[in-house]
Amino acid sequence: MPMDWILGLTGGVMIGCAAALYLLLNGQIMGASGILGSLVDGLAGPRKSERGMFLLGLIGAPALVVAAGLETETQATSNVGLLVIAGLLVGLGTRIGNGCTSGHGVCGISRLSPRGIVSTLVYISAGAVTVVALRSIWGAL
Repeated sequence: MPMDWILGLTGGVMIGCAAALYLLLNGQIMGASGILGSLVDGLAGPRKSERGMFLLGLIGAPALVVAAGLETETQATSNVGLLVIAGLLVGLGTRIGNGCTSGHGVCGISRLSPRGIVSTLVYISAGAVTVVALRSIWGAL
């Protein structure tokens, strides 16, 4: 039986629990792009070290998984240049959209935020339209 759905479910539960704990313990939303943005903009203030540790955890946790030999196969490209461009475009999109998919999807919807719900519907719809267009128009994917 494919393990993909179990790994996705496990990751989703972990993200949801982390978001709930961050909100309960800090009284703030666990939006990774907002946390990173506040460090880049210099607006983190006294929470700079806390936010830096959060980002180190985002990078460190997958590094520990890889070091333990528990990584799983992905469909990501091995083209580093393409990954860098994709990362920059995602970063730009999160600044324009005032948050990332996890911020709006996990934290926004769970708080019944109208902006989070609308944003999630927009990016899910845009993704679906993109897949349909790439498959039918260009024969890609």
